[in-house]
Amino acid sequence: MRDLFDIYTIIFLALAVFIFLRLRSVLGQRTGRERPPYDPYSAREAARPSNNDNVVAMPPRAGDVAPKPAAEDAEPAERWKGIAEAGSPAALGLDAVMVLDPSFDAKHFITGARAAYEMIVTAYAQGDRRSLKNLLGREVYDGFESAIKDRESRGEKAETRFVSIDKSDITGAEVKGKTAHITVRFVSQLVSTTRDRDGNVIDGSADKVTDVTDVWTFARDLSSRDPNWKLVATEAGQ
Repeated sequence: MRDLFDIYTIIFLALAVFIFLRLRSVLGQRTGRERPPYDPYSAREAARPSNNDNVVAMPPRAGDVAPKPAAEDAEPAERWKGIAEAGSPAALGLDAVMVLDPSFDAKHFITGARAAYEMIVTAYAQGDRRSLKNLLGREVYDGFESAIKDRESRGEKAETRFVSIDKSDITGAEVKGKTAHITVRFVSQLVSTTRDRDGNVIDGSADKVTDVTDVWTFARDLSSRDPNWKLVATEAGQ
């Protein structure tokens, strides 16, 4: 009986070993189509830079690299399209600005000039010397400050409300030394009044919208890290 048991035991063990080896031959081999084990750090590792020229680098995130101005790579005839006529003194002046400041963007400049125009006109009416000092060149500030002082000495108060800025066109540009000068013609609609110390309107109208044209010149030292432009000249336009 013991011998029979030993024979069956040996048979079952041999069969188990045979089945195990067959399963291993199927399940233990890699065909090349298996999905790799999940690695929670794989995405993070893929973002690291590689020195392999065959690896396509991921695009930079917004804000990592400053975009080039569209004007920098444009053909001369198209560089200032919609801003200044090709070959005009204004276009040549803008070219000169960009030589010293390759990051110059004319459209961005116009947007800033419009904001400055409204801020300066409003600050002048309110007698806000602090704001004006940050936006004006010395000579222009002295003129504005003198007019504000005279108005205050008479007890008068100015009120200005913008309705719209209809146009803001660059009419001239040049570089003197390392200082850029850009002239902008503004066409706006505003409501402007001046009242005496008793509150009576002595100039303008509180209800009438007036068309106003101003020609202002802004300047900036291109060798300076200060990116701000200041108003250095004003004149009434037509």
